[in-house]
Amino acid sequence: MTPPFPSRPRPIAGALRAALLGLALAAPLTLATIAPAQAQSAARSYQIAAGRLDATLTAFAAAADITLSFDAAQTRGLRSAGLNGAYTTAGGLARLLEGSGLEAVHRGQGNYVLRPAGAPPAGETTLKAMTVSANQLGEITEGSGSYTPGTIATATRLVLTPRETPQTISVVTRQEMDDFNLTSIDAVMAHTPGISIVTMDSERTAYYARGFPINNFQYDGIPMTRNASYSAGNTLSDMAIYDRVEVLKGATGLLTGSGDPGATINLIRKKPTKDFHGEISLGAGTNDTYRGQLDFSGALNPAGSLRGRAVAAYEDKHSHLDGYERQTATFYGILEADLGPTTLLTIGADAQDNDPTRSTWGGIPIYDANGNFNKMPRSFNNGADWSSWQQYTRTAFATLEHSFANDWLVKAQFNHQINGYDATLGSAGSGNPDPATGGGITTWEGKYVGKTVADAVDLYASGPFELLGRKHELVLGASQAKRVWTNRSYWAGSNNIADYYHWNGKLPEPDWANAGWQGRDRETIRESGAYAAARLNLRDDLKLIAGSRVLNYENETMKESGVIVPYLGAVYDLNDQYSVYASYTSIYQPQSAQDAQGKTLDPLEGLNYEAGIKGSFFNGRLNASLAYFILEQDNYAEATGGLTPSGGTAYRAISGVRTKGFEAEISGQLTPQWQVHAGFNHKISRQQGNKVATMSPENQFTLSTSVKPAFLPGLTLGGGARWQDKAWADVGHPTLGTVKHTMASYWLLDAMASYQIDKHLSLNLNVSNLLDKKYYTLFDWYSTYTWGEPRSAMLTLKYKF
Repeated sequence: MTPPFPSRPRPIAGALRAALLGLALAAPLTLATIAPAQAQSAARSYQIAAGRLDATLTAFAAAADITLSFDAAQTRGLRSAGLNGAYTTAGGLARLLEGSGLEAVHRGQGNYVLRPAGAPPAGETTLKAMTVSANQLGEITEGSGSYTPGTIATATRLVLTPRETPQTISVVTRQEMDDFNLTSIDAVMAHTPGISIVTMDSERTAYYARGFPINNFQYDGIPMTRNASYSAGNTLSDMAIYDRVEVLKGATGLLTGSGDPGATINLIRKKPTKDFHGEISLGAGTNDTYRGQLDFSGALNPAGSLRGRAVAAYEDKHSHLDGYERQTATFYGILEADLGPTTLLTIGADAQDNDPTRSTWGGIPIYDANGNFNKMPRSFNNGADWSSWQQYTRTAFATLEHSFANDWLVKAQFNHQINGYDATLGSAGSGNPDPATGGGITTWEGKYVGKTVADAVDLYASGPFELLGRKHELVLGASQAKRVWTNRSYWAGSNNIADYYHWNGKLPEPDWANAGWQGRDRETIRESGAYAAARLNLRDDLKLIAGSRVLNYENETMKESGVIVPYLGAVYDLNDQYSVYASYTSIYQPQSAQDAQGKTLDPLEGLNYEAGIKGSFFNGRLNASLAYFILEQDNYAEATGGLTPSGGTAYRAISGVRTKGFEAEISGQLTPQWQVHAGFNHKISRQQGNKVATMSPENQFTLSTSVKPAFLPGLTLGGGARWQDKAWADVGHPTLGTVKHTMASYWLLDAMASYQIDKHLSLNLNVSNLLDKKYYTLFDWYSTYTWGEPRSAMLTLKYKF
């Protein structure tokens, strides 16, 4: 097997993610501190200007020191005459809501909820009211207690409910992450319907959706392309700083312009709160795994106009792999400042360091020298004792947004991000072992040090407009981004391993300064673009979203301008609970993949069609969807098994790839005590009748559920199930050349239990792979496999105040 130089990153694909905010218009933050009961009956003086109903309610809630909960959809398109004078809390709310068809109901202790005027009380108590707060990214899930989102903005920049969004989107909320101890993005993806995971080695995983790899990431809506070969932190993200993770399925051309058609992952950071709260947690688990986390948030001045939040987490994770350990440190800070009643400034930064010991490089060869399956222990580690793939991220960001009296909003955001790596690697990874002697294996020994520095700025305006007697919504924006990747490579050669079956990682570390081969890389990619999208209110029950993006990009070898990426979607409401939808988008993805002659493949082009039905129940506390999709592509890069003249993986372009499939998903509250997030997906990719994209299974099922039994208040019990169908890939065989290797289907079961000892203290127990199922994933690039993690448990003590 040839040395696995990390293949050159796809420079065009890596840069052609404009710095977009996956943001849109929504209700502002509506959290307010709880006030004593007597304060609710006392009259206060208020001066609140006329404007959007959600904005005036937000200002009143802050001034009155109450908590006011409502769905953004309840107030969308409504205005208020404002408030000027002395009012009680009840009187002020009634005045602000005049003519809206809504009323505020007091739930006690300063908590209010909006409902349609005259609605029967029984309808209000079907499920517990959620505390709803929202911003330009959609509704915050923290504190909602729910496994489903309220509103989202990833798909179109408009803040819409899942039912109003004409694409499939899966969201893992803060509550689901807390219940199942999903502290890493790998764990979140394992719980996300329709996502499969392939393990490359101990520091690299790859995600697949609808048969295609996911390298499109967003952080608060700002795009960042992951370089899978030179991994630099994207798939090691710690979840301590995030409110939720949104996965938008299919093509995302409107906001990203170019990219893979499988999916985009958007990680939404936690936001400051006006009321003070904090959390301290300590956890211990199997394989000597320990974790600690701190989270503090609240107002920094008496008026609450300056708010801040700080999060820190540290994890020391050992493993079932011999000698492997990873230490992860995460820090996050954010400030929000109200510069005026309608102007908000946000600045923040986050950092994460991942420091592993004895990292693997590649996996276990699938076959031994005789061509039989090379079954090694799950604890086998092919890494040298000095092997370590360190990865780090550094991000600084700032946003400024201003709302106008006519309900228009202007927002500008700047993002500076560094993704870096220091990979000093050695492994017993090449060849096929002789079952009689243990010979036949040689080492890979290489070092790669580099980083990507990305700067992005985005400016957009959003608001309503009237046409033909109806009110519609419009978004207009522009963005510019620059990405610079630098890398230094060292290759020290190979050594023979005398006995692979007794490998213990003992290998002298090379003198890298005098390595046999050294190289440098530098790539600069620039992208700019303009975009527009309109949500047309054709009828009360029919909405049409039409938009387009015009993008320009360039690097050292390619320059394109005026590429148009359209978007079209329609949603028709069948009744108050069900909607049918259809959407279309094109995709344009330049490729850095080369053929065997070293020629770069033509850009990947395709069309994405999707249609389905969505349902929303219990005022949005339960969402369901069923979607059918078709992806048609040309110039799809398929590995040939050969090499390019420079030693990278060679590809060929195949045409006529068509992926068909369907996805079903449900998330939220079935009852006030029962939460569920489940999904089933099926897909088949074919080219001229032959299946392609087989690294991911054709069928998958996921389930996460929790229940609060009535017999013991404070107790939560839950479980999870994950099943995937067989998957196969073309891999190298020592005697037969290229062969098809099939990985069997398997089930994985998880369990959790949580007990709320008092209002501050709780204890959580999580068990993964409950039945200790033995399974593995394939990695066709290296013709290797990697065992999945065996059963593990984690006990966490949390204190909230």
